[in-house]
Amino acid sequence: MKKIVLTIVITVLGLLNVNAQEVEFGAKLGVNFSSVRGDNSSDLEPVTAFNIGVVSEIPISEKFSFQPELLYSGKGFSIGDDVVSLNYFDIPLMGKYYFTKGLSIEAGPQIGFLLSAKQENLNVKESYNAVDFGVNLGVGYKLENGINFGVRYNLGLSDINDIDGFTDKNKINVVQVSIGYNFF
Repeated sequence: MKKIVLTIVITVLGLLNVNAQEVEFGAKLGVNFSSVRGDNSSDLEPVTAFNIGVVSEIPISEKFSFQPELLYSGKGFSIGDDVVSLNYFDIPLMGKYYFTKGLSIEAGPQIGFLLSAKQENLNVKESYNAVDFGVNLGVGYKLENGINFGVRYNLGLSDINDIDGFTDKNKINVVQVSIGYNFF
């Protein structure tokens, strides 16, 4: 896990060095609509949470940018009235292609590190995997004043369960709607 984070940091710093004058930094805030898919998940209901974090957009060419992000992201599911809250530190590494000025599509991998897991005010973190991998697809629009909007779908690729003897395989999916501001 340390090697993955170190590789990400070195990659981002290398890209920053190449395009330092054009790099934009910003913040974003949004709403997450998360659900679980997989074995015996038909009784699991989606939950709504939030995400907040920082972004950097690094131009590679006129139409293509690299956008690494650091996000606190709430996810989870509910079983009737019982909500399972899963809180992650997510690192999406997005490639953005601009169709026209301001309008882009984006795609890229994401790694998430489980920060906490609660169910009825109980700590259940040991029941869930510490790392979650996913793939993001989305669309965004950036105004000239730096305000930007995005909608993204995160397809979970990792089994979230980490209970000995539990054979169900479940993955978490999230639709994110966000607003942000690139300030320089």
